[in-house]
Amino acid sequence: MSSSTITPPAPAPAGSPGANAGAVDLEPSRSLLERVVRDAMRGTGARIGVAYIALLVLAAVFAPFLANSHPLLMKQAGAQGGAQTGAWSSPLLRHLTPADVVLLVMFFAVLGVALARRLSGAKRLLILAAVLAVSSPLAWWAVRPPAQVIYDKYRTGLADKSVEQAYFVPIAFSPDDRLRDQPDIRLGAPSAEHLMGTTNNGADLAANMIYASRIALSIGFIATGIAMVIGVVLGALMGYYSGWVDLLGMRLVEIFSAIPTLLLLLCFVAFFEPNLYIMMVILGVTGWTGDAVFVRAEFLRLREQDFVQAARACGIPLWSILFRHILPNGITPVLVNASFGVAGAILTESTLSFLGIGLVNDTSWGQLLNQALGSGGTFYWWIALYPGLAIFLTVFAYNLIGEALRDAFDPHAAKRGA
Repeated sequence: MSSSTITPPAPAPAGSPGANAGAVDLEPSRSLLERVVRDAMRGTGARIGVAYIALLVLAAVFAPFLANSHPLLMKQAGAQGGAQTGAWSSPLLRHLTPADVVLLVMFFAVLGVALARRLSGAKRLLILAAVLAVSSPLAWWAVRPPAQVIYDKYRTGLADKSVEQAYFVPIAFSPDDRLRDQPDIRLGAPSAEHLMGTTNNGADLAANMIYASRIALSIGFIATGIAMVIGVVLGALMGYYSGWVDLLGMRLVEIFSAIPTLLLLLCFVAFFEPNLYIMMVILGVTGWTGDAVFVRAEFLRLREQDFVQAARACGIPLWSILFRHILPNGITPVLVNASFGVAGAILTESTLSFLGIGLVNDTSWGQLLNQALGSGGTFYWWIALYPGLAIFLTVFAYNLIGEALRDAFDPHAAKRGA
């Protein structure tokens, strides 16, 4: 018997057409959520919307460093040996509030977690939750800005030379600086000193616009976040169990769908003092029904899939099956609905503030828009233009993102629109 030797074929040259014929594509597989987000971001509209929201987030987080009456650096004059000398200080940092510090900490925490590519989504959320849980009480305990604030002392100090030097941020006015040392500045048109003009109480409109972005983003994200949590949990239980659980859950959906959110908010502000947090809770508690219906439909479709049956056979806990195996494959419609929900929450808050029954102590775009028509019937165009444009652009940006996610999730819709 003769033995034969099998000689493997020689590898093709690197530049030949067959060089990569047997190569294996080692690109990691992507989940449905990752593919939908990637496809959505290919569109120009989604990129514009995300870029605008990113600018809005930067303005909200770094608002004290964009508009502030307190100098970033200041040198106080002092008499020592006949010479005018003094030490440098930072009144801006000394007057930062706990909310300012928490926003800055969370921004850099989100940035750091986003750059850590090896972390899973659950670990990222846990890290951010831990940072928030630790930084919030520490900031409220350690950060204590002065209770009494006098803004015009810096302008007076520069005028009488008691302040040698002072360096201000780009907009040298705080939103609650009424400019009482300049009584003729009320309802002033845009100028070199006040780029967007002033309001009816003498405050700088540009400073108020920047700080009002915090209200718009917080009420949109938090109210929608509450709605998503309630809707996802109830929808997952209804879709997975069906039967009497589904029946009871759908009755709850019908009840909460019949509640007029705007009327409920009007009743609340009529009997109680307007409160931002209560408004977030009301918008979240009444806005979860759409998310629950979407998640229920996805769970009804996915619960009999092979990967779910395999997870059951392996004895994986129920919470892991629901939220680690099924939910990532069925949450995309919820993200589409959430983008429109954020826009709706911002529009609702702006409507209440425009009607004069919204927030009192916090500046919002709707509240500024309310000041466009003076008591004597005079129309101040700059107070109407900038807040109205901000509301329109923000709602439009979220709608662009929502439409891009919807088209990415449903390719047939994109083909029909083409």
